Amino acid sequence: MIYSMTGYGKAENQVANNKKLVVEVRSLNSKSLDLSVRIAPQLRSKELEIRTLIGQRLERGKIDLSIYYQDAAQGNETNSFAPINREAFAYYYRELIALQKELGWANNQDIVAAILRMPDVTKVQDSSEVNEEEWAVVLQTIEEAVKQFNAFREQEGASLYQMFCEKLDAIAALLTEVEPYEQSRVEKIKARIEANLEQLSATTQQAIDRNRLEQEMIYYIEKLDINEEKVRLTNHLKYFRETMGEAPLHNSTPSYTTLNNPTPLSGVGKKLGFIAQEMGREINTLGSKSNQSEMQIIVVKMKDILEQIKEQVLNVL
Repeated sequence: MIYSMTGYGKAENQVANNKKLVVEVRSLNSKSLDLSVRIAPQLRSKELEIRTLIGQRLERGKIDLSIYYQDAAQGNETNSFAPINREAFAYYYRELIALQKELGWANNQDIVAAILRMPDVTKVQDSSEVNEEEWAVVLQTIEEAVKQFNAFREQEGASLYQMFCEKLDAIAALLTEVEPYEQSRVEKIKARIEANLEQLSATTQQAIDRNRLEQEMIYYIEKLDINEEKVRLTNHLKYFRETMGEAPLHNSTPSYTTLNNPTPLSGVGKKLGFIAQEMGREINTLGSKSNQSEMQIIVVKMKDILEQIKEQVLNVL
């Protein structure tokens, strides 16, 4: 089973009579782990631990993690605003205005923005650290969100798996369509060369060395032989299917009591990308050796299907 890098998971837990903890995880495709964390001020001291935990669990993707508290009754974030320290704001304002007059600077547009970036101008409410009991609830909620997130990835992966199987079947079917043209192609090439040589012999009044002609013909036809490419492409198609069947390590009941017991989700997306590249090389070689319009049409169809596979492989974990 393969997993998609696109996913979403959300979990909620009550932590107090009027407060609810919400954890949201969403991701898009990325070559590596790109983790963006937005957490409540109470959990700032635990941010490194949370980042390590999520990194071990989710492995790859552009992941956005949000952990915040809501008012249980109203459903609003309880920590989404930061009140202004009026005394600090007034002090910085007076100092900047005085400095402005001293320097003769007439632009007032950026003063407010500059003051808001000054130390201690804004103070976040309710920034006390969580206790052990509440931290356990946080870990449990993260676990539930990750489970939902991985379930979403698995569902999307099942759709990708079905699509890949259909595309691989289509390439295999096109490969069988090449076979009827192989022998006829050789006969056409042989007839064309002999006709050209006969015309040349009639023009130059020189006899053709039939033995040398047969040697050169065999050498030329061997260079156009596509049996090796067909065998390798067939093996790549088979290997692609086998790789998709490599199930990631996915523990359904992880423990979050420590960070020493991670449950990694080992994906195969990069491996599938490498296999698709090798398939492309064999298809390109088939095209360069075809020397026949019917075979070139088949090769173009193969390339079109392979490009669709490559586009979707980028979204495989």
